[in-house]
This record gives sequence, C-alpha cells and structure tokens, in this order.
Amino acid sequence: MMVGFYTSRVTLATLGVEDYGVYGIVGGIVGMMGFLNSAMGGATSRFLIFESGKRDIERQKKTFSTALIVHAIIALVVFLISETFGLWYLNNRLVLPENRLPVANWVFQLSIASTVLSITQVPYNASIIAHERMDVYAYVEIFHVILKLVIVYMLTIVDIDKLLLYAFLMFFVAIIMITTYRIYCLKSFPECHFTWIWDKNYIKPLISFSGWNLFGNFGGIMGNHGNNFVVNAFYGVTMNAASSIAINVSGMVNQFASNAMAAFRPPIIKLYATNDVKGMQELTTMALAIISFLYLLVAIPVFIKCDYLLGLWLVEVPQFSSLFCKIVLISILFSTMRYIIIINIHASGNVKLVSAFSGTAFCLSPIILYVLYKNGCPVQSSFVVLVFVNLFLLVVNIFIAKYYISIIKIREYLFIIIRIILCSSLSLFFACFVDGYLRNGFISLLIIGMISTLFLTFTFYYGVLSSGQRRMALNYVKTKVFKKLQ
Repeated sequence: MMVGFYTSRVTLATLGVEDYGVYGIVGGIVGMMGFLNSAMGGATSRFLIFESGKRDIERQKKTFSTALIVHAIIALVVFLISETFGLWYLNNRLVLPENRLPVANWVFQLSIASTVLSITQVPYNASIIAHERMDVYAYVEIFHVILKLVIVYMLTIVDIDKLLLYAFLMFFVAIIMITTYRIYCLKSFPECHFTWIWDKNYIKPLISFSGWNLFGNFGGIMGNHGNNFVVNAFYGVTMNAASSIAINVSGMVNQFASNAMAAFRPPIIKLYATNDVKGMQELTTMALAIISFLYLLVAIPVFIKCDYLLGLWLVEVPQFSSLFCKIVLISILFSTMRYIIIINIHASGNVKLVSAFSGTAFCLSPIILYVLYKNGCPVQSSFVVLVFVNLFLLVVNIFIAKYYISIIKIREYLFIIIRIILCSSLSLFFACFVDGYLRNGFISLLIIGMISTLFLTFTFYYGVLSSGQRRMALNYVKTKVFKKLQ
C-alpha cells in the first residue's frame, strides 16, 4: 500500500493531471469489456473451490479445462468488441485533448492486449484460491511492487512521451505477472494441465452461473466506468483525474479487506459443499467482523486526514479529490459487506436474483447521475449515488441468501451489520473530535491513527464480536503473541 501511494504520486507528477486522466478514461473503455471476464471468473472460482471441497481431482481437471476454453472464447469476444465499438467510441465520442488522441490510441491497444491475456489467466488464479495458497499471492505481489518501483524509475529517467512509456511499461508488467502465476500453477496443480474437453455437463453449469453473473458484473462496470464517462461528458478529463485519485486511494486502503476476503471465500464455499450451513453462516459473520475491522483500521485515519495525506502524497492535488475519496471510502464499506454475503449466494450456485437486482441497480446509476447533473447537482453526486446503491444491495442480498439457503438466519446478518455501522460511526466521531484539538501535521496523523485503532478495537471487541468469537480472539492472542514473547 505504501509503495502504491508513492508510485501514484510520482506517476501523477510525471504524467500531469491531464495525461493521468487520459490514461484512466481510455483504460476504462477496455475495463468495461472486463465484465465478461469478471462474470466467468466468479463462476470458475466457485466451481473449482466447490470441487476442491469434494476432493474429486478428475472433476477438478475437467472443470479447469472447460473454464479455460470458455475464457479463450471470452477473450476473443472482448478483442472484437474493443477493436470495433471501443475504437469508434475512443475516436468519436470521448472528450480528449486533440494532441493526445494518437497516444490515447496506443494506450487503448495496449490495454486491449493486457486485458485479453488477463482473461485467459483467470482459471489459473482461481486454482490458487481454491487451494488456499495465499502465501503465493503475498510473494508474487511483493515482486509486483518491485516492478511498479521500476516503472516509476523509468518514467523519471527516460526522455520520451511519458504517457506512451507508462502504457508500455504497464503492459510488460502485466505479461510478467501473468507468466509468473501461470508457471507456478502448472508446476503445483495437476488440474492446471489443459486437456481438450467439450462436455455439456461441465459447460452448462458454468454458462448458467456466469450468464446471470454476467449481468450483475455488467451492472457493476456500468456503475463505475459508466459514471466516469458521465463525469467526463459534463466536466472533462480533469475531474476524471480526481476520480482516478479517489479510486486509487480507496483501492489501496481496501487491499486489507479484499485480501482477507479472498482467504475467507474458499472455506465458506467448502462448508456449504459439505452441507455445513450453520458453520458457513458462523464463518460468514466472522468474516463480516474481521474484514470490516481490517478495512476501517486504515479507512478511518485516511478519511479524517485525507486533505493532509493528499497534500503530502501528491505534487499537484486535483480539485475535489479529497471529497471524492471520503465518499468512496464510505461506499466501499457497504460494498465489502455486500460481497461477503454474496459468497453465501455463490456457494449455493444460484445467482439469478442477486445478479438481477445488482445489475439493474448499477445500470440505472449512470442514468440517475445524468439526470442529477442535468438538474444542477454537484459533481460529487457520482459517488453519492454509488453509496446508496451499495447500501440498498447489501440489505437485498441478505434476503436473497435466505431465499436460496432457507436455514440461514437473517437476524444474525442484520444485527452484525448494524453493529458494524454503529461501532465504525462511533470510532469515526471520536477520532474526529480528538482531531479538532490537534494541529495539522504528521504527529497528528500518528495520534489519530493510534486513537482510532484503540477505539475501533474496543468497540468491535465488545460491540461486534460474539462471546464465542471474543474467547477465540483471546485464545489466539495468548497462544500466538504471549507465547512468542516468553
């Protein structure tokens, strides 16, 4: 995360606000095509984890090979759509500085190439998740961070068009990361050795699951990139740069939560595969508490000291960046809890309702935003809309999970979510109160970080965790921490 803040600072300073916004909006065109990949990625992950829970190696092999064939077809579809509609939209509808259009086309082509390669990589990454090899991600991501530092260094010493250089370097890094993961999978997992299979008994469940998941992911893409295009139409690439800063900051903060979520997903699905629904719900409530705590641990200090951190971090801070960051941080808390509940729904293999609701809600958000802008609403409405959409879908998904898995107790999920919101609000209010008596600076940032951590730990321990979870936490501290200190 710290390296991410540094590299973003140097990248923005080197490219400038205008080119940084160009890279974000042009890459977003191909990113919109990624909803196909996300849909199949969720399906592949679910079925590989499910078969891993059943411990059937032959079904794992057939599932992987089928998924790889389907992803190759998706890669071809994304390539064709991007090179036709995407290319037309870039050159005829996108609001870009005229002198940057040739470079923008290069950025677009490199984004297409990296996206197509990434699509065929999804089954391999899903295999790592299914086998719960989280340590592999840790080591490879450290390597990824080093490559990002190399990119920053190259930007500062090479005297050519910085935007073009950045696009090429990001493409080469994508190739290196894909190759690294793929080599590891081929050497470690027997099911990752491809064999041709076209069996409807494997294709049909994947397509059925991903078909509805496709609509849900399309809506999510529309909610993010679609809103960004509406912002571009009304305010230009300068506001796109501010949006990109906000999304980068929130994304780096959210790494704590998203990595923990990746660790919880396999055991939750495997518990369902063994018909242990009670254990699945207990683990889900624990995931809600732990992942929200990890996210808020970083999000609250960043929220309070956002202006100071952006000034410390960036050479030139785009207008509205701080406000955008704060709203996005709130939105991510709701979306994080929503994704945890969705794991239960994915475990059941039924995604029709959740995809229908989420897809429709997110598809409507750019339309709602367009109407708001037309009626004079402020630019931050883009992110405010997503806050309410994520909160609405969080509640809806709980009832959908109950519909598909009747044993689930709605009250347990609602109560822990309400407690998380109350405890996080109390922690934020208390930290803001203390910050009012401090001078702005690095010392105040450290003080706020410590105070919010202590208060958040106290409120979550007594206000969110159940008595059994508290005992588990105490036993963990006693056995893992005190034992090492002795």
